[in-house]
Amino acid sequence: MTQENREQTLVLIKPDALINSLTGYVLSQFSEFHSGLRFAAAKIVHVSRMLAEEHYSEHKGKPFFFSLLEYIRGQVHYPNDPSKRRVIALVYHGPGAIQKIRNIAGPTNPHVARDTRPGCIRALGTVVPVKDNAGNTLGDRLDNLIHASATAPEAEREIKLWFRPVDIPPLMRLYPIEVSQEHFYFKDGQLFTSYVPGSTCLIAPGEIIWTSDLEVLQGKSSICTFQAVAAKYLINSYPEVD
Repeated sequence: MTQENREQTLVLIKPDALINSLTGYVLSQFSEFHSGLRFAAAKIVHVSRMLAEEHYSEHKGKPFFFSLLEYIRGQVHYPNDPSKRRVIALVYHGPGAIQKIRNIAGPTNPHVARDTRPGCIRALGTVVPVKDNAGNTLGDRLDNLIHASATAPEAEREIKLWFRPVDIPPLMRLYPIEVSQEHFYFKDGQLFTSYVPGSTCLIAPGEIIWTSDLEVLQGKSSICTFQAVAAKYLINSYPEVD
């Protein structure tokens, strides 16, 4: 595969797809037979609040932001069964991956998808009004079954948010990596370079890390928050129920 054809995109199979047993359908639609793309990575994730906030960071401050967090974290569809709250995160790899996946997924709004692209994945979704405690409508939540990266920069940001380099086979990694020479620890939203009682080790010397993540942790870049880096390395570390 030539360099110009090496493209990747992130797909999240969301809780509304999981509760409706649509995982097999989604995977079949995105199969190599239909898309010409290959899996580069896959994992099942119990979505922490920090990870959800970073994924939807562009919507911070909007009235429906907290509804989005509850949705992606499975609190909407599994209110009484925290053990079922998860998403399936996937990386697809191949020529034109971003647009191919977007075409199969269909329009973001399920109502538009049904009207304009019947048979696409999101045509099976729904739109839910979001209301405040007084019953006033704040906006709509799009229960559209899957997330798919929209652009190459978005795909890079999202893949690096959900996946470590070692989650992806070496010959399928598109982004620069380095070997850390330092320790990095996390506690109560703060970063430390030496152990603090009660802290969690994110990165140890000898571990492979995205170059951009290492630059953020070292304070050399502000391409993203260090919480975005930490969120990835804390995936599935501890149960988080609220």
